[in-house]
Amino acid sequence: MAKSLIEPGVELDGFTIGECVHQGGMATLWTVTHPGINVPLLMKVPRVAEGEDPAAIVSFEMEQMIVPRLAGPHVPGCFGTGDFDRQPYVVMERIPGKTLYSRIDELPLSYEEARVIGGQIATALADLHRQNVIHHDIKPSSIMFRPSGECVLIDFGLSHHNQLPDLLQEEFRLPYGTAPYMAPERLRGVRDDPRSDLFSLGVLLYFFTTGERPFGESETLRGMKRRLWRDPYPPRKLKADYPPWLQEIVLRCIEIEPTWRHPTASQLAFELAHPEQVKLTSRAERLRRDPLSTVWRRRFNQGMTVQRAKSDVSEQLASGPILVVAIDTEEGSTALNECLRRTAAQLLSTLPSARLACLNVLKLGRVTIDRTLDEQGNNKHIDRLVALRHWAQPLGLDESRLTAHVLEAVDPAAAILEFTRANSVDHIVIGARQSSMLRALLGSVSAKVAAEAACTVTVVRPPPSAAKQD
Repeated sequence: MAKSLIEPGVELDGFTIGECVHQGGMATLWTVTHPGINVPLLMKVPRVAEGEDPAAIVSFEMEQMIVPRLAGPHVPGCFGTGDFDRQPYVVMERIPGKTLYSRIDELPLSYEEARVIGGQIATALADLHRQNVIHHDIKPSSIMFRPSGECVLIDFGLSHHNQLPDLLQEEFRLPYGTAPYMAPERLRGVRDDPRSDLFSLGVLLYFFTTGERPFGESETLRGMKRRLWRDPYPPRKLKADYPPWLQEIVLRCIEIEPTWRHPTASQLAFELAHPEQVKLTSRAERLRRDPLSTVWRRRFNQGMTVQRAKSDVSEQLASGPILVVAIDTEEGSTALNECLRRTAAQLLSTLPSARLACLNVLKLGRVTIDRTLDEQGNNKHIDRLVALRHWAQPLGLDESRLTAHVLEAVDPAAAILEFTRANSVDHIVIGARQSSMLRALLGSVSAKVAAEAACTVTVVRPPPSAAKQD
């Protein structure tokens, strides 16, 4: 990808760039106009400069895949996207007003106002879940409201789509999200349960009605893991006048186990709309947290819980075979990459439901300081991502069956092995160049992968004549 084309006054694909209105940790927002579009627009552009987090690129890929597929009043309209070949962006409807974060200084809100807001958010989540999307970053700054009253959910970079590849799940082991609002199962690697969004909404309701966060402000992974076994203080411990029906709803939302929460966002919205009909249980009158005996029992049984969660994820991934092709994007690899493509095509022809993951490793120096930009100012991570997409294009695979991954590692073979292990890969296709004295002495990447992988490995070599021409 070339240097960023985004600056005031520039025209890009018919959109005229205006002013920068927000600079976030992973993206910037710009006002844009288009002669054929009469609604206010925003262009979201990922941060890809030197030193930026590679997760920003993957997160933006997820948003590019998901946002154009969404519709309805509870999401911003999408009016265009740009790929990484030239300039990545997403142009969306600009929702007037501020996010719910602007109300933070007014907390705690009245119970009635919080009930109405919570019902609007739950309704929006129900509509989102019907579109096969789990948001995974429900918090005040990702929530807006139309003048007509509908809640609008924004920022889908951490979302999961049940019918699309989950790049965040596949490329990163640590959970990404906003710590105070993250559901416990997210820490176990579970991203396909819509009740995770209900947990986040419960945290928001707790915060907006008490003025305190149920799990504190901790951003450390160790602090976050405590919510796997430790429940928060009941709201009535903090506010004596807290309505029992509201405590029933809030504590049910933030239950540790998803099966103990509301089964759907629609049912949660119904309860918030009809508080007089909320069925009260022992949750409603609680003033204390669970006893230490219960807490220790949960903590002691974490091994069993984690095992069940991993089994569920594995079953989801194993619904179809997963094929990884390790591709070299450097010069001199044309013949080898063509052989890899032919081998992949042959395998895919016998596996019509297979998933194909195109993999490349950006090798890092052991002692040198690595730069993310090349001499022309292009982002090396993005350039390789584009090259992988170009390599796979002749295969004609449906987008839902294809992913591209650029890993950054000192040891390429170890990175490939870790990726295949973490993602339950069934078959690896990897290329091997012609023999050389250095490879004979040190061992090749393909040899190490073939020797240590726990799945089938096919090592491909180009014909000698093609290798010489290459």
